[in-house]
Amino acid sequence: IAVVKAGQRQMEVLNTNTRYLHSNIVAYAEALSKTFPPELSVVYFTNSGSEANELALRMAKTYTENEDILALDVGYHGNTNATIDVSAYKFNGKGGKGCPPNTHLLPIPDVYRSSLDEKQFLKQALNDMDKILLNFDASSNGIAAFIGESILSCGGQILPPNTYIKELYQKVRKAGGLCIADEVQTGFGRVGKTFWAFELHGVVPDIVTMGKPIGNGHPIGAVITTNAIAEAFDNGMEFFNTYGGNPVSCAIGHQVLKTIQEEELQANALMMGEYIKSRLLDLQSRYPIIGDVRGEGLFLGLELVTSQKDKTPAPQQAEYLANRMKSLGILMSTDGPYYNVIKIKPPLSISKEQAKFLIKSLDSVFAEDAMHI
Repeated sequence: IAVVKAGQRQMEVLNTNTRYLHSNIVAYAEALSKTFPPELSVVYFTNSGSEANELALRMAKTYTENEDILALDVGYHGNTNATIDVSAYKFNGKGGKGCPPNTHLLPIPDVYRSSLDEKQFLKQALNDMDKILLNFDASSNGIAAFIGESILSCGGQILPPNTYIKELYQKVRKAGGLCIADEVQTGFGRVGKTFWAFELHGVVPDIVTMGKPIGNGHPIGAVITTNAIAEAFDNGMEFFNTYGGNPVSCAIGHQVLKTIQEEELQANALMMGEYIKSRLLDLQSRYPIIGDVRGEGLFLGLELVTSQKDKTPAPQQAEYLANRMKSLGILMSTDGPYYNVIKIKPPLSISKEQAKFLIKSLDSVFAEDAMHI
């Protein structure tokens, strides 16, 4: 209600394009920047997460004067030309044309589907990073940036293993590139333990992008970066976004941030996330089709398999479960390379009663004959 009223109040007074500076954009930028480490202090507003990632890539290429981008396999960063080019989820999917020459992919950091333990997996992953980054040194093309979600969403709700992101950031920076954290799906307190998912990894990105929950359904996105990158980007080729940062959008975005803070929704994401995850683990102990339970806060995933031993993906059962849950009044979706991962991302305001209803409904569907292995 507070968010709706904030938009209504501003629409009653003034809404104009951003050629005319309004106090709302300054107030919101200041409030938003306070949620970040002090190094990240310059905010740009856009109309979507796709636009935010597009702008971040342009910034990185301008700052480094390089063109090549390092990304994670099965990643997704938006629907514009530049973001599709770094989104393996799209260019390696139906209708895609494969990996562009200026994009370089790291294997998806999925410990569950590896035959190695986490320590061995991390060692192998670091070797993969070194091999790819050495190619930059051996060619005339330099790396502009690494772009990646702090927890992979379309990749299957995958939380990279401990120190993976920190090691990757160090290697990218040593190779001359910037590090872009895509927080479009994972930000704004959703992971519970921290406000931004990159904080889980103990890193400070060079650029962070935001979208989706930033406006609670209103079309707004944002990019935050350092003074040095912003100054390099201010090279005479003006960045202007007609409605990115307009008074109404900033009033709504600012109120969303206030509501998250005032209603302690990050704390609720932590508490309810831990409760839901514990109950999902209980379901896993009773239903062998649940191969893995993973995630943080209210950014969780269930990987369904027809064989615990072989980890054979169960996409048909995952689709059935998602559709049955919809009939019960709960919206879920499938993702991951095999479309066998159930994504669980409820509203940050979810109550204990609603969480119990979620688990009860899942329990009911898992018990149905169509879900039996």
